[in-house]
Amino acid sequence: MTADDMATPAPPLVDVDGLSVRFGKQLVLRDLSFRIERGETVAIIGESGCGKTVMLKCLIGLVQPAAGSVRFDGADLTALNDRELTRQRIRFGFVFQNAALFDSLTVGQNIAFPLAEHTNHSLKRIRELVLSSLADVGLPDAVAGKKPAELSGGMRKRVGLARALVMDPELLLYDEPTTGLDPIMSDVINELMMRTRMRHGVTSVIVTHDMLTARKVADRVIMLYPVQRLRENERQIIFDGPPSQLDRADDRRVRQFVRGEAGERLMELREMGSGAVSWTRES
Repeated sequence: MTADDMATPAPPLVDVDGLSVRFGKQLVLRDLSFRIERGETVAIIGESGCGKTVMLKCLIGLVQPAAGSVRFDGADLTALNDRELTRQRIRFGFVFQNAALFDSLTVGQNIAFPLAEHTNHSLKRIRELVLSSLADVGLPDAVAGKKPAELSGGMRKRVGLARALVMDPELLLYDEPTTGLDPIMSDVINELMMRTRMRHGVTSVIVTHDMLTARKVADRVIMLYPVQRLRENERQIIFDGPPSQLDRADDRRVRQFVRGEAGERLMELREMGSGAVSWTRES
């Protein structure tokens, strides 16, 4: 290794630059820019409708931006053709909000699906990897023969994580991983996410409303605010920092969100309601 190599820092795994997304006339994401370093765990928070899941889908090329770029390991996903994009997606793992398992397949077949699609492994090797992934999320071998309908919500979430892990991804994306779970099972999922990072060295992005998850699992928290409620030149990212600074954030909207306080949002809703009543009377 040369002195120049030692002096040059490694590029970020994810580099989002000026990202904007529009559906018809509705602008959902506006001029987002941020980087995610290798091995980092980032939580994306914000109220419903602020574009968190849309942003997550942009990170794997499922949603094309109206402007800006998303680079993964130096490759601009917005400039890749379908074959190149498919090749890059093999390096991602996606844990869907409701697990998104195939009801007609067994748990083992669900986890094996990406292996069957994207590798030339033997059936014996696939079975070994499936059972290893189940063990990673704390599930016994016997679960492999069950159908998703036979599992609890927490078990389905863990199977979804096992499927995401089986291809040994470099970037793991979680969409509301604890939604619909009781506090104990939510903490089980949190612990699994932390253990996954330690065992696999994976970079993680977690979209969540769960402040316990954000505080416990994330190295860094990014908070988005709905575009339609921003001032003209205001950034959509209103917080970007460690979880320990959330309660001391300069922006009161951040403090209100993490504490679960309606604050000014309640006043806005009341004003909207008053406007609806007035419009109804005038018409």
